[in-house]
This record gives sequence, structure tokens and C-alpha cells, in this order.
Amino acid sequence: MREMKRSILYLALFTAMIPLSSRGQFEKLKDSVIQLYGVVMTADSLVGIPAVSVMIVGQNRGTYTNDQGVFSIVVNKGDEVAFSSIGYKSKIAEIPRDIEGSQYSLIQLMVTDTMYLPATIIRPRPTREQFERDFVNKDIPADMLEIARQNTEESKRRILARSLPTDGREAANLNLRGVANRQYYAGQAPPQNIFNPFAWSEFIQAWKRGDYKKKNN
Repeated sequence: MREMKRSILYLALFTAMIPLSSRGQFEKLKDSVIQLYGVVMTADSLVGIPAVSVMIVGQNRGTYTNDQGVFSIVVNKGDEVAFSSIGYKSKIAEIPRDIEGSQYSLIQLMVTDTMYLPATIIRPRPTREQFERDFVNKDIPADMLEIARQNTEESKRRILARSLPTDGREAANLNLRGVANRQYYAGQAPPQNIFNPFAWSEFIQAWKRGDYKKKNN
């Protein structure tokens, strides 16, 4: 019985200490969080820079400056804030740890970053006569000419035409023709070409010409 009372007393003391510890951690976290606001400007003319990326180093969060270069973000004391923008050298500002209060202002100056691009040569557009002359006198290797000749043969073009899938326009037209045909014969049996003498005549003529034989080959 005495051991049970002692266990209950320890459990009560531990339960009473939990809110105090959580309250202390909350106060510590609350004291370390501040509201950072400021403006990003050019170092030579003190003009606000818009769309500057303001990121907290080591964390996946940040913000951008507005049209006047002004920004605002919640940070912790001791955080490092990185400023980056195209055409300017990146900067990193460290938030002091001994800040009093819950707000901190910052004016960040950025220096223009000089970039050297490779030289670009701009030539005038050739005339039609120059293009025709260069096109006719172009020396094409024999192997490339033979490949082009083989690709334009009628047999290869037929094979490619059969293997290529239909595009959107052809598929849509085929579907519309099928819908129109079904609606035309709605409510009645569609005609059978087996009883159509004109269809038999076309079939016999195609058989004599050897059309089906060519398709089989």
C-alpha cells in the first residue's frame, strides 16, 4: 500500500511539471521569433530593386520584394537571410541574437554584377538570288543524296502512309462521318452491298485489274 501511494505521488509531481516545462519552451521560442522588414536598394543610386529573392539560409521558405524593393518576413534571431537577383551580386545578412523586441528593420544594398557575354555576329539576310545560287551550288555528299532518294521512293512512301497514325483532324472527320452515317439510317436497316449490282461490277473490275493481288503482295 505504501509503494502504491509513493507511485501516485511521483506521477502527480511529474504531471505537474509538464506544463511548466512546456510553458518555458514556448516563452523561449516566442522570444526568439521576430518580424523582419526592410528594403533592398542599389548601392550606387539607392533605388529600390523589385522581385529580389529573400530566402532564409537552411530553410525552405522566403519571400520577394515588391515594386519598391520592400519586404517583410518572420525570422528567428541568429538566422542568415540571403538576397539574390539577376544582374546583382548575392548578399547574406545575419540577424543579431541580442535584439530587443519583436521587430527588426534592415536596409540591404546590392551591387551590380557585370556579366560578359560571347560576341554575336549579325549578318544581313540574303537576297532571293543569293539563296537560289547557294542552294543550287550546294555540294551534297553522295551518301546523303542516296538516303534522300531512297526516302522519296513510291514504295517507301506507301509504307509510311499506311503506318503513320491519323492526326486529330482526320480522326475527327472519320468519327463525324460515322455518326452521320448512323443517323442517316436511324430506325431502319442499312443497305447491304451484296445486293447492289454496281458494287458487284466494281468488285469484278477490281479483280480483273489485280488490285487485291497487289495488296496481298
